[in-house]
Amino acid sequence: MEVPGLFNYWMAIVLMMAGLYTVIARGNLVKKLIGLGVFQISVFVLYITMGKIKDGTAPILPASGSAEGVVFSNPLPHVLILTAIVVGIATTALGLALVVRIHEAFGTIEEDDIQAIEESEA
Repeated sequence: MEVPGLFNYWMAIVLMMAGLYTVIARGNLVKKLIGLGVFQISVFVLYITMGKIKDGTAPILPASGSAEGVVFSNPLPHVLILTAIVVGIATTALGLALVVRIHEAFGTIEEDDIQAIEESEA
């Protein structure tokens, strides 16, 4: 088992666990959004790593027209990640907008303080 060859996968796992920990352990809503972003980036790294083939080239036919013996990388994961990046930016923007509204409504962005305010109003 080659550990250097699996470096991208290990980094994806480390990023994924760091993002998940941040989402679960932090009470600040902005920190939770940052954790979601880190988790999302780890998924991007994982998919891009799986899409790359050693000694693979771009999936473009050579000028000679013959593609015999040529190894191509799969472009599908890269295209899917481009779409996921756009969706991730929109989701993060929406989340930040919600945090701003929560701050306007409650005066805080700490999860425990918001729950205490809601319990005292009920």
